[in-house]
Amino acid sequence: MSATDALAAPVRSTLAGAALLDIAAVAATIGQVATLAALLAPVLLDGADLRASVAPALMLLALTLLRAALLGAREIIGQRAAVQAKSLVRMAVFQRLVQLGPSTVHGERTGELVTLLGEGVERLDAYVSRYMPQTVLSVTGPLLIAAYVGWIDPLSACVLVLSAPLIPLLMVAVGSFTEEHIRGQWTALGRLSAYILDLLEGLPTLKLLGRADDQGRRLETLSAAFRDRTLHVLRFAFLSSLVLELLTTAAIAVVAVELGLRLLDGGIAFAATLQVLLLAPEFYRPLRELGAQRHAAMEARPPAERLQTLRALPAAPAVITASPARAVGPLAVELREVSYTYPEAPSAAVRSVSTVLRPGSRTALVGPSGAGKTTLASLILRFREPTSGALLADGLNITNMSVEQWRERIALVPQRPYLFDASALDNLRLARPSASLLEVERAADLAGAHEFLQQLPHGYHTRLGERGARLSGGQAQRLAIARAFLKAAPLLVLDEPTSALDAESEGHVRLALELLAPLCTVLLIAHRLDTVMAADRVLVLAGGEIVESGTHADLVASEGLYSRLVGAESRMVLA
Repeated sequence: MSATDALAAPVRSTLAGAALLDIAAVAATIGQVATLAALLAPVLLDGADLRASVAPALMLLALTLLRAALLGAREIIGQRAAVQAKSLVRMAVFQRLVQLGPSTVHGERTGELVTLLGEGVERLDAYVSRYMPQTVLSVTGPLLIAAYVGWIDPLSACVLVLSAPLIPLLMVAVGSFTEEHIRGQWTALGRLSAYILDLLEGLPTLKLLGRADDQGRRLETLSAAFRDRTLHVLRFAFLSSLVLELLTTAAIAVVAVELGLRLLDGGIAFAATLQVLLLAPEFYRPLRELGAQRHAAMEARPPAERLQTLRALPAAPAVITASPARAVGPLAVELREVSYTYPEAPSAAVRSVSTVLRPGSRTALVGPSGAGKTTLASLILRFREPTSGALLADGLNITNMSVEQWRERIALVPQRPYLFDASALDNLRLARPSASLLEVERAADLAGAHEFLQQLPHGYHTRLGERGARLSGGQAQRLAIARAFLKAAPLLVLDEPTSALDAESEGHVRLALELLAPLCTVLLIAHRLDTVMAADRVLVLAGGEIVESGTHADLVASEGLYSRLVGAESRMVLA
């Protein structure tokens, strides 16, 4: 099964209904032609009274209305199926990306993913609503018409049947060449979208460095190249449509000439000639429309294959043997010989790490760049699963609970928090949607965010803009800390939470952490010395292993790696 067919599989039953309506419309067309012949032949050839033609005329009108209703219903059903298929695909891919976590998405380009879930999914519309029903009609419709024509004139039916295979053969021959260019055009679109998003995000920095004009000229060059590629694809698509139209026109002309010669020779009746002549274009119409819709199918194939690749990304299996209740109070987290190796990496990023985060403790994780701090935090957050070893929470292996159950027990404050274009209240309630306004304000006050939130134009109901555009970096960080406080999770992971704060705000947050510490277990990924000094214990990583462990004072006195990292009176040497 192709990727496009797999994505459309959930709506196959709906599309089957659309195909049946198409077949019924073909039958109505045959009825129209037969009724028209019955109406015209007596009047034109036999001089019959027009009053005798009232019944056939009413029948023709009824069949015309019926055919229009069938085609309209078929279009509605096809569009509904397309909307449903697109919605299901977007939801499935998005849920898969959420399930896999940021560690997997980190390797993708955001602009390309946005284009894929937007324009890429939209390209399934014509494929689902038109091409798939048309593939059924292109077989059943001509066969139905050929059977009727064979009943009234076998010779004309033979001409139709023998000429029909030329159209799909030519369609495949031309389409294979066009599809190669469509794939290239889609790849170029994904790269261009990713580049534009990266450019927009880095525009302030480019302006500061005076390189914005250079990137503008590069963007202009890339856009022109993409335009030329798109026009090249459209040129081939229009040429293929022209060739199909010429072929079907020639086939209809052959049938018309054959019928005219036989009619003059008296070898066929007028009524039969009229019906075959009117049905010949209808015989080729499904094949012509299939050729026209094949371009939509080719456009849908590259994004469909990419979507299927994302849906098929493997997730680490979790053997869920229990549904533990949400923990109350700090967690005891234990790592037993935990190792992790990135795919295709020559060596392990984390190897044989064993330690215990005691309930209510504050543990700082430090080390030089590339020591494995981020990887170890990702393992604890279950953004990745250990290659070997085990992580336990209160003695229970965390793989025995679902990822969602485990993450309910964790609050995370990253170094660069993400804020949505919603109100401050909505952004805070992401941690706990059921929280009351009083609880939200208390969490914000603990994090030092209550005062500046009240000063916003609409207070807590003020929209923050995309990525918190209304707020400074320090304010956004305090809002993220308030969100973690509101969640009141038994395990709190902080990635240098005070890195973007001024001295006053930093002191406020440290006081809040002092108040919060007895309520949860805290893991600090630390880069600043004053952050480390606030911890109960320090773990020093190097080469993916814990090489030192102890309090700040003890480690400084030992004159080991930690002492060298700290240096002389520096606050930034641990990065």
